[in-house]
Amino acid sequence: MFSFQVEHQEVQGQARIGKITTSRGEIRTPVFMPVGTQGSVKALTPEDLSSLGVEIILANTYHLFLRPGHERIARLGGLHSFMNWHRPILTDSGGYQVYSLGALRKISPQGVSFRSHLDGSSHFLTPELAIEIQEALGSDIAMCLDECTPYPVTYDYARLSLELTRGWALRCQQARHKKEQALFGIIQGGTFKDLRKESAESIVNIGFDGYALGGLSVGEERASRQEIMARTLPLLPKEKPRYLMGLGAPEDLIEGIDLGADMFDCVLPTRNARNGMLFTRNGPVIIKKAEYAEDPRPADPECGCYTCRNYSRAYLRHLYNSKELLSYRLNTLHNIHYFMELMQTVREAIAQDRFLEFKKAFYNQRKE
Repeated sequence: MFSFQVEHQEVQGQARIGKITTSRGEIRTPVFMPVGTQGSVKALTPEDLSSLGVEIILANTYHLFLRPGHERIARLGGLHSFMNWHRPILTDSGGYQVYSLGALRKISPQGVSFRSHLDGSSHFLTPELAIEIQEALGSDIAMCLDECTPYPVTYDYARLSLELTRGWALRCQQARHKKEQALFGIIQGGTFKDLRKESAESIVNIGFDGYALGGLSVGEERASRQEIMARTLPLLPKEKPRYLMGLGAPEDLIEGIDLGADMFDCVLPTRNARNGMLFTRNGPVIIKKAEYAEDPRPADPECGCYTCRNYSRAYLRHLYNSKELLSYRLNTLHNIHYFMELMQTVREAIAQDRFLEFKKAFYNQRKE
C-alpha cells in the first residue's frame, strides 16, 4: 500500500505539506530521512529514533548486499524485523555507492561490475538485481538503479549517462514483483538544463510512484544546484512525492522546500555529530573549540532535546576531545532532534501560509 496526498500548498509559493501512506505508517512531508547505512542510524537505537519523531529512515542497498547479504536478511524476516524498526524504510539502489568506488567499478549498459571495498571480491549489479535486493530487504520505498553523474562532466557523457539511467529505470520497472513496494525513478542530466528536462520527461513517461533528483551535492556550486532544482522540480507530477537525494544542509532543505520538494536524506547530521559539529538555530557549533571549555550553556539554549536539557557545552567538548563514545550518542541525539524539529516547524509554517516569513527569519537568526 502506497499513496501520497498534497494537503496544502503555500499561497505565495511552491512549498507544500502532504502525507505519504504506507502499510507501516504515515509520513508527514516535507520529511528528512536519517540515514541508516548498514541497518543502523549510527549511535542511536530505533527507540531513540521514534522518541525523536523520526517517521522514515534510509538504508543502503550496496552495503547490506555485501554484508550481511540480502538473502540472509530475508531469511531473518526482512530488514524491519532484522533491525527492530517497524516504521517505513526507503532503500537506495546502490548507484551512488558504486559511483563513489571510482576505479573499482566499470559501467556498461548491462549493469555495473565492481570490486567490494570490504574484501576486493567481484560483483555485478544490474537493475534487476537492485530490485531483487530491495524486495528481499522488504523496504517500503525502493529506488531505481541509476548512474550518478559525476561533476564536472562533459555534455556528451551526461547525455550517455542519462540514456543509461533511463534504460535501467525501465528494466527496474519491469523487474518488480512486489507491487506493494513503491518504486521511485531518478532524474539525472548533470548541470545541463536541457538534459535535466529530457531526463525528467522520459522518467515520468515510464511512470513511477515518486520521483527523485539525483546527481546533486557531488561538487557543483550551490547556485548551480539551485538552478537545477528550480528548473526540474516543476517538471515532476504534482500528485507524486518529489525527493532531493543527498541534500542535508539546513539551507538546502529550506531552499528545496521552497521549490516544492517533499523528501530529503543525508548523512550530515550523524556524520557531523561524530565530528563534533552541532546544528543550532544560530548556525553550527564546533564543540571542540577552546572557547567552550568552561561554557555552562547547552549547545542550543532554545533546544529541548535530551542533550541540551542535561549537558553543557563544556561537558560535550570534554567528551569529544577525550574520544568518549558517549560524545557520538549525545551529539547525534541533538542533531537528529534539530532536523526533526526544523521539519515540524516548516510544516506548521506552510499550513499557516507563512513559510516565506519563516524562511526570512531562519536566515536572519543564523546571521546573529
